[in-house]
Amino acid sequence: MQPGGITHKIAFKDIRNFLAGRFLGATRDRALLDEVVKCLFCRAWAQREGDLDGWREQDPVSLSRSFRKIFGHIKSELPDLFAADDELLLDPESIAFVNARLQAADLFAVDSDPLGDAYQTFIGNESRGNEGQFFTPAPAVAWLVEAVDPRRSERVIDPACGSGAFLSYAARYLQAQGVADAHAAGNLFGIEKDRYLARLASQHIALTTLKSASVRCGDSLALVDADGSSLDARSRGTFDVVITNPPFGSKIVSSSETVRAGFDLAYKWTRSTSGHYQKTDILGARTPPQILFLERILTLLKPGGRAGIVVPESLISSPKYGYVVAYLLIHADITAVVGMPESLFKTSGKGGTHTKTCLLVLRKKVPMRPAARMPIYVAEARWCGHDSRGNPIPRDDLPAILDDYRRGAAADPSYKEAGIWLTRSALRDNILAPRYYDPAGQRVLGDLSQTHRLVRFGDLVEDGIISYSTGVEVGKLAYGSGDIPFVRTSDLSNWEIKLDPKHCVSEAIYDQYAARLDVRENDILMVKDGTYLIGTCALISAYDTRILFQSHLYKIRVQDTVALHPMLLLALLSSEPVQRQIRSKQLTQDIIDSLGRRILDLVLPLPINTHQQHETIRMVSEVIADRIQARELARKARQYVAAPLAPVNELRSAVN
Repeated sequence: MQPGGITHKIAFKDIRNFLAGRFLGATRDRALLDEVVKCLFCRAWAQREGDLDGWREQDPVSLSRSFRKIFGHIKSELPDLFAADDELLLDPESIAFVNARLQAADLFAVDSDPLGDAYQTFIGNESRGNEGQFFTPAPAVAWLVEAVDPRRSERVIDPACGSGAFLSYAARYLQAQGVADAHAAGNLFGIEKDRYLARLASQHIALTTLKSASVRCGDSLALVDADGSSLDARSRGTFDVVITNPPFGSKIVSSSETVRAGFDLAYKWTRSTSGHYQKTDILGARTPPQILFLERILTLLKPGGRAGIVVPESLISSPKYGYVVAYLLIHADITAVVGMPESLFKTSGKGGTHTKTCLLVLRKKVPMRPAARMPIYVAEARWCGHDSRGNPIPRDDLPAILDDYRRGAAADPSYKEAGIWLTRSALRDNILAPRYYDPAGQRVLGDLSQTHRLVRFGDLVEDGIISYSTGVEVGKLAYGSGDIPFVRTSDLSNWEIKLDPKHCVSEAIYDQYAARLDVRENDILMVKDGTYLIGTCALISAYDTRILFQSHLYKIRVQDTVALHPMLLLALLSSEPVQRQIRSKQLTQDIIDSLGRRILDLVLPLPINTHQQHETIRMVSEVIADRIQARELARKARQYVAAPLAPVNELRSAVN
């Protein structure tokens, strides 16, 4: 924090604006950033030598001489970062301005990352977003490094290091443990495809240690250097720790077919009826980079090595990627998964991405050693970093989650302050996303267990008490072809279908699907796909049976009304304990969320007290009847007011 509450980011924004209007010959942000980086190195050198205090009283010309003298020493000490003919190009007034704005920067503090702040200000996430690379926010960087806990003499690598945020924090973390600068830098390694970012990552580490680290411009998936030389012998199975945020995106070409052929996860996998996955000999047409990076991370690690990884939540929750989680569970012990807010990678109203991510911590298994069957710590961080507009959030859940994780699992996994410990047997369908297991929601159900019978939705289906099915898609060309409502997710509200469904279809289209959908009075429609509407319910009235409904809706029918009344089921599905479960089980699939077959895992708190049941049924029936009556009366009023009637004079005569 700068004097007067000014953050480093605000200071760098001021510096950028000042230099952009003053620095002749280079107005591009990269060129400006290069000069600011040189100034940061000069300040780091002076801070280490204890010379900073003497700079406060110097005039701009004298200060400029001091900076240039120190930069000469830096070039000789770090020749791989700065060429012999590199010069500090800023004029004395600019150097004085930069120095003044950075007066409070402690370049060696664990929680200080001025170069990262500078990079984000001058370059920003947008420059790499189309390649699936986003600047990892500081809270996520700190949590992963501290959770993985790199130690003295351990080799640490980031195979997709970008500007070096993880490696820089690891250097500061090691320094805080008393590890010497040279030793810390000598055990940090990075690989980055972009040559400019690779150089920046080297500078990022060196700014902390004032020693050179090994950051190579190369391809981590192909394990080749930028000049074509192999990185394999120096990389495979040699690292104690991997910390990384690999690029992610389904449309990104991760590597050539030849390179992909060397990855197990690049092939298609089949799932048996027992739930086990089997690799085929068929190479997939395209494999997202985040999948291949997971396998590469395992090959980089020594047996027993640890990894901290940022992954899209969909990768560890979607049935589409179930084989990836199964592969991880075979080759590694997952020790922690922390869900992050959707706004984590949003840097502004327009910049960044809303992709929901998780922080994954694992340990590579040791061959020939009995499986540890370690429990998995899962937690969901609601607050940290910044909001969707890029504004800082004062609340941060991550420290409590880290403390909870560090305390370790109890002999019998139990609820903790921030998360829960899951046994391997508690994992369902290879889902690792923490929100699926919703610790707080499980506490609520536990509290209800004394007064309610906790019934699983799937068990009710198996017992034939209820059934469920999905709708159809008729295609946009069918919209407006007739008067039969085609009910979509947005047409459900307050337990009823809206008066004016947005789209209607013809009798011919209705006849094509009516028997298949089989809509009856007292069926319940529930939104299963979307974002904010998932779990919204509506009851089918006698007036609503001539409809079609889309595939993003479930139709739920009570088959045994003696065992369960439809009105009671409607109240249960809409209750807070069940709606909370729905929110936790709606996982990201492509660009929308989906409840999917996870509806079977919903637990319904059925009241044991029969009076509570009957009173609930009475209240819901009354509400439904009143709303349906009001809706149909409104419909008739609209029709009546526009209906042709007898001439006005005949009406007057009739009145008289």
